[in-house]
Amino acid sequence: MRILIVEDDPVLSRQLADTLSRAGDAVDCAGDGEEGHFLGDTEPYNAVVLDLGLPRLDGITVLKRWRAAGRTMPVLILTARGSWAEKVQGIDAGADDYLAKPFQTEELLARLRALIRRAHGHATTELTCEGVTLDTRSGKVTVNGSPVDLSAHEYRVLRYLMHRKGQVVSRSELVEHIYAQDFDRDSNTIEVFVARLRRKLGVNVIRTVRGLGYRLEEPG
Repeated sequence: MRILIVEDDPVLSRQLADTLSRAGDAVDCAGDGEEGHFLGDTEPYNAVVLDLGLPRLDGITVLKRWRAAGRTMPVLILTARGSWAEKVQGIDAGADDYLAKPFQTEELLARLRALIRRAHGHATTELTCEGVTLDTRSGKVTVNGSPVDLSAHEYRVLRYLMHRKGQVVSRSELVEHIYAQDFDRDSNTIEVFVARLRRKLGVNVIRTVRGLGYRLEEPG
């Protein structure tokens, strides 16, 4: 999954980015509201962590502009403000959840997982397809109970396809959701990752839809 962090504290922003990267996400960071608004308005994110007290453009304004433009990605407000009225203002502006500083990193990760899970219609942290299980909480992948060792990018491809099970996903869409903005993207490597996944999983769950992309489905 691809996450945007809009936070003006560089230390906190880097800590969150490192934590999310270790959890298997591609992460972009913005240090002010204008940059954050631009990225959220032009790039496809699976979720956003948005601070309210931002320079240049405050978080509530950023959020309202995204929603007015039809941007529907889940947004978790991250703020030091403790007033219930400000939390209500954030929810009314279009936020999906909020977390007050200081916070535990594990709680932030759990809330983001829940937002992404609900956005894709999943009820639990475990995504399954024909014996393949991916636990978004632990990052573990198993086939019929046996663990499978995947690289970071292989995991990201499988996780995204798992979230979109039954739907055709193009190579360009996969590229947009498994790489951060500053990564040297190459859509041709998607074929390599898919080939490796098929070999490592040992089950035919990733189907090629000629001219369109890939679909994860139960073998018929």
